[in-house]
Amino acid sequence: MALSIRDLSLALRSGELSPTEHLRDTLERLRGDTTNSVVTLDEERATADAATATAEIARGEWRGPLHGLAVGVKDLIDVAGLQTLCGSDVMADSPPAAADAAIVTRLREAGAIVVAKLHTQEFAYGPTGDTSASGPALNPHDPTRITGGSSSGPAAAVAAGHLALTVGTDTGASVRTPAALCGVVGLKPTRGVLPKEGVFPLSDTYDHVGLLAGDTHSASVAWDVLSRSGGTGGGIQPPGVSGVRVGVLTDPYWQAADPGTRTNVTEAVALLEKQGAQVTEIATPMVDRFAKIYFDVCNAEAYATHRAWLKTRRGDYQPATLERLEPNDHITASEYVDAQRARLRLTTALRQACDSVDVLVLATTRQPATPLHATTVQIDGRTAPVRMGLLELTLPFNVTGWPAVSVPGPSPATSGQFAGLPVGVQIVGVRLEERGVLRVAAAIERS
Repeated sequence: MALSIRDLSLALRSGELSPTEHLRDTLERLRGDTTNSVVTLDEERATADAATATAEIARGEWRGPLHGLAVGVKDLIDVAGLQTLCGSDVMADSPPAAADAAIVTRLREAGAIVVAKLHTQEFAYGPTGDTSASGPALNPHDPTRITGGSSSGPAAAVAAGHLALTVGTDTGASVRTPAALCGVVGLKPTRGVLPKEGVFPLSDTYDHVGLLAGDTHSASVAWDVLSRSGGTGGGIQPPGVSGVRVGVLTDPYWQAADPGTRTNVTEAVALLEKQGAQVTEIATPMVDRFAKIYFDVCNAEAYATHRAWLKTRRGDYQPATLERLEPNDHITASEYVDAQRARLRLTTALRQACDSVDVLVLATTRQPATPLHATTVQIDGRTAPVRMGLLELTLPFNVTGWPAVSVPGPSPATSGQFAGLPVGVQIVGVRLEERGVLRVAAAIERS
């Protein structure tokens, strides 16, 4: 069962639970992890930080709702004194990070205890979570299935009840997709709001630092603290969606392949409408161009990062990663510039199409979690590609940079090969910012 920041924070502040006791419990869970979500434990530093937090809270020096809370970060994010392995043997001999990433600095300033680095798809280059030098991450709901990626460990660690908050990255799907498949909340903020310094890049244009938590209130608290350095968690908005304008996308592109996923979206929209939201259908005829522009930019930037290593360390990459990276050597500078210009035009066109609504509500993925290493899945007698089914509904909002959150749907899948597995519903901010999309997500969650 996922942990709640609200419950833990109240216990820590009141003295019912000390940070030292909380850390001891967390380390025990992480050492016993069966999801392969843990890469490195920073026990010595975490133990010292927990002792400091215990003393501070005892003196009444309360820093806010993350004070004394054990958290984990995706292993693309630098933590001083630890290697950043990026899920790859290419990084096996890399030196420990000399300094914390900026987001880790914010966590520590808020009093959080950074205890673990967590599993990632190799170099974040894929949405499945089953391609890494340390093996696949395993879905807590069914260990024969994928977690989704690339923030595989952060999602699994929250879903398994190890941690109340983790930090991941999202370049096309990588916070929202594993959140959907593991049944937790995953927030991809507006591009650039959370700092990327000290985070290994996949695509400088599309990379976002994001948050994963067990519920929308936890995500809201963490967002309020971390989105402004020194924040204390005081800006949580009251619940309610009365008058919020909800857009439902009608183009075939936006439809999930799995019937149960489609039903969850329909139910989520109905719940919002029942609570006073105004629902409008939206057509987006330009959407079919988003995937090409997304990949033209992302693949060029990924290849530029790895070009030298592909010559000197080729054998250290996972075969699936190599298969995706190497073909990108043909992308020319003019093609890249053309794609960047097209990205701006498409963002403007989508904004104009959605201008009449505050948020969009759609599926996070085309289907729930599939078996490990499966490349296709049979749904309703059709063969569907797994990777694109995990990417296509989320990547447009990395192109636009708009805030988006995945929240568990009103009910798990109930029939067929996905029975009992979580389903994600995605809320995308058109006019609302992060607190707004989380407010809409909370209305679905509480129902």
